[in-house]
Amino acid sequence: MFIKLTMLLIFFAVMIGIGFYCRKHATDVNGFVLGGRNVGPWLSAFAYGTSYFSAVIFVGYAGQFGWKYGISATWIGIGNALLGSMLAWVILGRRTRIMTQHLNSATMPEFFGRRFQSNRLKICASAIVFIFLIPYTASLYNGLSRLFGMAFNIDYTVCIIIMAVLTGVYVIAGGYMATAITDFVQGIIMLFGITAVIGAILKNNGGFTEAIHSLAAFTDETVSSQQGVFASFFGPDPLNLLGVIILTSLGTWGLPQMVQKFYSIKSEDSIKKGTIISTLFAIVISGGCYFLGSFGRLYSDRIDIAAEGYDSVVPTMLSNLSPALMGLVIILVLSASMSTLSALVMASSSTLTIDFIKDNIIKNMSEKKQLLSIRILIVVFIAISVVIAVIQYKQNITFIAQLMGVSWGALAGSFLAPFLYGLYWKRATAASVWTTFIFGSGFMVCNLLFRSHFPAILQSPINAGAFAMVAGLILVPVISLFTPKPEAPFISAAFSCYDKTTQVPVKEDLGK
Repeated sequence: MFIKLTMLLIFFAVMIGIGFYCRKHATDVNGFVLGGRNVGPWLSAFAYGTSYFSAVIFVGYAGQFGWKYGISATWIGIGNALLGSMLAWVILGRRTRIMTQHLNSATMPEFFGRRFQSNRLKICASAIVFIFLIPYTASLYNGLSRLFGMAFNIDYTVCIIIMAVLTGVYVIAGGYMATAITDFVQGIIMLFGITAVIGAILKNNGGFTEAIHSLAAFTDETVSSQQGVFASFFGPDPLNLLGVIILTSLGTWGLPQMVQKFYSIKSEDSIKKGTIISTLFAIVISGGCYFLGSFGRLYSDRIDIAAEGYDSVVPTMLSNLSPALMGLVIILVLSASMSTLSALVMASSSTLTIDFIKDNIIKNMSEKKQLLSIRILIVVFIAISVVIAVIQYKQNITFIAQLMGVSWGALAGSFLAPFLYGLYWKRATAASVWTTFIFGSGFMVCNLLFRSHFPAILQSPINAGAFAMVAGLILVPVISLFTPKPEAPFISAAFSCYDKTTQVPVKEDLGK
């Protein structure tokens, strides 16, 4: 207990210290929300990765999909690295940085408002962010309950409050730069932690080869009658596995807390390095989490899925670790949760202030008032998420848990296509964006309320979210071609930012 508490206290002290160190970068809205658009490759890449992977993945998704798909669940981590990280940086990174600065937009809703010349679009987008990010924020606490209870034997409510207060302190004090630096520290912890845990689990099961042989011996007639299916290349259910890969990988392209990381990138060199760093980080963290979870069935004699749920899989696997390694796991899960929580509350508070309160409720809102509003809303959002998490835990309200599962699909289903086409296609219209907003969020809400009426494959919120994203990619061009073209002078001015000439050294471009 002494070892675990000492490690935890050192971690808390470092996080708070970073927050107060970064106060000098948080004196105006641009500095507080975007770090002055001057964040280097390592901080940007780690901020992206740690916002991507939270305790929801480490405890919830790794346990659930590892149990369902066996070793093939590792494909989810590979998809997260290649689609959710590498391609996102390659396709979105540079253009997002250029156009958002050109249009002077600090949030995703503000980008929609200015790119499509519609203040109502901006307000609608900010409402979608507010409605669907809050339940997603509350879900971050779920992964801590069993692990903290197992390690410290303290009430889950206390864990939630400690994590919320600590995150609030460093985010309010230092803004985006504080979250970027703490994300870097937390990312290092996550890399070491997941590597050490995988090594310990494999060692406890006789090594990699023996663990694979043991996994291949498992059969579950309710899943598949095929022998060795849980150790096979594509597992027992490739189609639903593909749905998980699409939602958890392509979904990041439309999440405001993820895309906003590209707004603050410092330079071209930072984009190139950040792409590589972010991809490698995702391979280790996401690939490692799902690879770890795939061995959950080796502990099936100690897990009752029907009674305890999938969230019990990973904590059971970790229950016999040494005190020092268990302390590292606790800090790993805290790091994963706090980094994502800080990104979500920053996105929510800045969006509500810049896109909703400013100019709509309070006219001529000064920089000082905007900063105060953002900091107050950070406290409000964290408090709301704590209340939701505690109520769900105490009352065991499954409706809230379902709403959390829907939120990722609703956000990505609404925003992914309009944002992508808005960066690349001059013909995209405001009408197509409205259509995608209504379809994406409406489809996922209907899936939550009337799930039994959906086709069998779409009754899963994961598959429904993947469908909403793919549908948006079709809706935007189709609706745009049947609605009036945007104003040519404005579009030319908006896309002119890509045509500016810049000089580079001959080592980077040989010329003609």
